[in-house]
Amino acid sequence: QVQLVESGGGLVQAGGSLRLSCAASGNIFSINAMGWYRQAPKKQRELVATIASGGSPNYADSVKGRFTISRENAKNTVYLQMNSLKPEDTAVYYCNAYIRTDSDAPAYSHWGQGTQVTVSS
Repeated sequence: QVQLVESGGGLVQAGGSLRLSCAASGNIFSINAMGWYRQAPKKQRELVATIASGGSPNYADSVKGRFTISRENAKNTVYLQMNSLKPEDTAVYYCNAYIRTDSDAPAYSHWGQGTQVTVSS
């Protein structure tokens, strides 16, 4: 059993900052890519940022230069530092991780429960 738990969401004014955290726990052998996705009301879930196990980040164009993804492998944790927030960043943010539970097992995708980020104008 694997669990992803997010924290750090909340309400912030435009131009402000928030830091999201996501910790993976349970039967973990190794973690490949980790990332953040978001879903605004009446919109499809979209990629925000991902980071490979070796640390190479990838960002959506809409957040480049404002958001920074990082990970702490020893703690099975991924972070998303969000600066210069805009009202259009308002969404539920979901953590994702590809996790292997055994040396012989493939990596499967796991999702957190989501954390609300609301940016007021």
